[in-house]
Amino acid sequence: MTNVQGSERSGQGSGKIDVGRVLPVVVLEDSRHADPLASALVKGGLSAIEVTLRTAAGLDAIKAVAGRGDLTVGAGTVLTAEQAERAVAAGARFVVTPGFAPAVVRFCQEAGVPVFPGAATATEIQMAVDAGLNVVKFFPAQLLGGAPMIKALAAPFRDIRFIPTGGITPAVIDEYLALPAVLAVGATWMVAADLIAGEQWDEITSRTSSAVAAAGGRA
Repeated sequence: MTNVQGSERSGQGSGKIDVGRVLPVVVLEDSRHADPLASALVKGGLSAIEVTLRTAAGLDAIKAVAGRGDLTVGAGTVLTAEQAERAVAAGARFVVTPGFAPAVVRFCQEAGVPVFPGAATATEIQMAVDAGLNVVKFFPAQLLGGAPMIKALAAPFRDIRFIPTGGITPAVIDEYLALPAVLAVGATWMVAADLIAGEQWDEITSRTSSAVAAAGGRA
């Protein structure tokens, strides 16, 4: 099993990636928003971004962000190995799935790309362990019991690190970041759809800065 290095480094397969402690999870309807959004996030202090494949603009957005070179971009909501392959070809440096997807995990391991599979139960976490992984996405975090549930699951799975995502707000982010088992928090409030659609880049930067501050200045 590849070990997590420090509190921000994660290894899955032969690849290593720095996702920071706050990972914005973005749904883009228009890939033209990718560049100014990336600029707003960098200005706010973030080092990585997860662009989901929930829309047709996802791959083009990944390509746009990857071309900048100042923000590590990963692909989220990856459901198939084919999607993973296309995302990596577009420039994604890590892959996130909503649930445990064996075919996606195998592709990423063979390609040397870090993969963070979704896990909602102890059984799914055990599947990740069996696959040689040490980081999972805990999704949907708040609906699954939030920080207390992660604390409970971390007890038997001492080598697993979690990226809780789903329903997390500024009011509860501290609860997650206080847990040693939490590698990073997946967040959406600073990249809300209405802010992106309205091109409110300054507000996105402001919310990002607040999230970075909550993470102790290292996001």
